Amino acid sequence: MKELEVLKPTIRSMFEHLHTHPEVSWKEFETTKYIAQILQKEGIVYERFDDCTGLVAEMGQGESAVALRTDIDALWQEVDGQFTANHSCGHDAHMTMALGAMLVLKALGAEKHGKIKFIFQPAEEKGTGALKLVEKGVVDDVSFLYGVHLRPIQELADGYSSPAIYHGAGKFIDGEIIGEDAHGARPHLGHSAIEVGAAIVQEINRMKLDPMVPYSAKMTKFISGGESGNIIPGKASFSLDLRAQTNQTMEVLTSKVESIFNYMSHLHEVKVDWEITANVAAAEVDLKAVDYMAEAISETLGIDKLQEPIITTGGEDFHFYTLKKPDIKATMLGLGCGLSPGLHHPNMTFNHKAIYSGIEILVKTIMKTLAKEGA
Repeated sequence: MKELEVLKPTIRSMFEHLHTHPEVSWKEFETTKYIAQILQKEGIVYERFDDCTGLVAEMGQGESAVALRTDIDALWQEVDGQFTANHSCGHDAHMTMALGAMLVLKALGAEKHGKIKFIFQPAEEKGTGALKLVEKGVVDDVSFLYGVHLRPIQELADGYSSPAIYHGAGKFIDGEIIGEDAHGARPHLGHSAIEVGAAIVQEINRMKLDPMVPYSAKMTKFISGGESGNIIPGKASFSLDLRAQTNQTMEVLTSKVESIFNYMSHLHEVKVDWEITANVAAAEVDLKAVDYMAEAISETLGIDKLQEPIITTGGEDFHFYTLKKPDIKATMLGLGCGLSPGLHHPNMTFNHKAIYSGIEILVKTIMKTLAKEGA
């Protein structure tokens, strides 16, 4: 694609800037400013938000739009002994591909064929960014929605791509057990939070759901007691991590966990307070969108590099768009790029040349959608 070849130096420069200027969820101020500057320079209409980071750009005309969404936030993690913002999930590459696709589509005159939106979404890592933009009406006019995510080498080899990623649902719960302290020699006078916590874990492990749908529930944090070893603590705080491959199974799983909390509260005469601190929806993928992207992958990489849709227990808040707006037809490109050791590893690396393949696939997918859907 000659238009892409001409733009490669610009695209490389954008990636280097975004990679070296990571910002965490809801604090992507300079990232938003940088993207806005590019859009302004290119004469592309865009909108920023007065109450949050992120922005949305638009080219072309039409009642409905074909949209490309990218996440813009980084993780906060320890890297070489220091905590810092870090693009170890590939969002710097995702932004670069969205910007690159925008520039290539502009060079191709794609705006003549319909309306195209570019959604630069904050706070994917918090699982709340997509919901915020849905509330703002950003996707109210979107008929087809595309995204992209780098895939670890354990899922896709470098040079291969998948036209869909079936992410699972995830839900994260923080809770507190409120019982009563007791002397170690007189346990009958108190209500041990540790025993209640252990009982909750046992009951969670005994849950039975449909074995044909992958799911899991596990306690990931439990804090109770102090320095004195002869006090049975009555209070504890805990966290649970729930996963399910479908949204329906997640609803059942959540209901069962809530029943366990209520039962343990009554049985042990303690109070169990809990709240859902974050959650992500399972993928709702449209087969027509998958077909368009599969065609684009075959044309770009060759049909031998086209892989089957990926099923993963990982989560992505991209899927809230289709959960909240079921009429949107969506899928997400899984891009093989030699990514190792893995997503969210502080020293994650990948083949940067895959960015160009990703841009070409996304451009061709959008052009095919405009041509065949008249969006």
